[in-house]
This record gives sequence, C-alpha cells and structure tokens, in this order.
Amino acid sequence: MTEPDGSVPEQESAEGSTGETPAEPAAAPAELTVEQQLAERTLDLQRLQAEYVNYKRRVDRDRELVRAQGEAAVLQSLLTVLDDIARAAEHGELEGGFKAVADALHQAVAKHRLESFGAKGEPFDPAVHEAVFHAGESAEVEVTAVDTVMRTGYRHGDRVLRPATVGVVDPAAAVAPDEIPDESTVTSDDE
Repeated sequence: MTEPDGSVPEQESAEGSTGETPAEPAAAPAELTVEQQLAERTLDLQRLQAEYVNYKRRVDRDRELVRAQGEAAVLQSLLTVLDDIARAAEHGELEGGFKAVADALHQAVAKHRLESFGAKGEPFDPAVHEAVFHAGESAEVEVTAVDTVMRTGYRHGDRVLRPATVGVVDPAAAVAPDEIPDESTVTSDDE
C-alpha cells in the first residue's frame, strides 16, 4: 500500500529489502585447476588445428580439381583443330611453316597430358570407343578389336574427353570340335 503522499510504508519497504532472497543456485563446481584448464585449452587448440588442416586439404583438392577442369575445357576446344591437322597430314598438306606450328601444338597439348587413342588393332573397349558399325569377323584378331578409325579419341589423365568413333571386327568363330563331322559316322548314299 502507498501512503497518501505517495511513499511506501516502512513495513512494506523493509520486507522488500530485508525479506528472504530467492534461493541461490546450487553451489558452483569448484574452480578448475590450472592443469585442467591447460588440458582443456590444449584439446581446443588440437581440434582447431585439425579443422584447419582438413580445411587446407579440402581447398587444395578443390583448387586442383578446378585447375584440371579448366585445362580439360581448353584442351577439348582444341580437339577439332587437332582433327584438322591430322586430316591435313593424311593428305600430304602438312609442310613447311604449317608443319612447325602443328608440331608445336602437339608438343603443347602433350605437356598438358592430352593423349589420343583409337588406333587400328586396339582391343575394343566400350568405355572409350564408340562403335558405329561391325566389319564382320577376322582370323587376325583374338578379341573384338578396332578395325576402322573414323575419329580419334582423346583423354586427359583418366578422363575421356571424346570417345574414338570406330568400326569393329570380331574374332573368327572357330568351329567347335563337337561340330566337326566324324568320317566314321557319315553315311553315304552308296551303301
């Protein structure tokens, strides 16, 4: 209650100031010793260091991946130029200064790990070859192999930039011994 002059009676103000205080929280755990604090800080520092090392590895890996992707994109844009140079060489038009430029280009792309594949006689691999026709069978091959190369394939490291477009030939089908007729079992019409 308040007095008519707006002041609080002494009894109420005394209760508010000297009354029971709310219960204090349970006693705080004893202060950590210096050794315990040092061990805790050391563990925190080791965690931070491990996080930093993992972050650095991830950034380095991502940086290498982006570099390789950029390099592959540039090399892929040069594939048609390399095809044109190969066609010019096939037709004997690669001479003089143009030959020197072509050789320099081949050396430059080789430094960046661009490899061609898809030569005649290579075993056929559907992961790197695109077969567009079947040329029959041949006794000269033991497994399905490349017979005709229409477009050379290229890879950059482990990544195939363009599969080789090829025609394939199968090994000649050997006649199984069971299928060879035995002369003793052959009947003739004369008998």
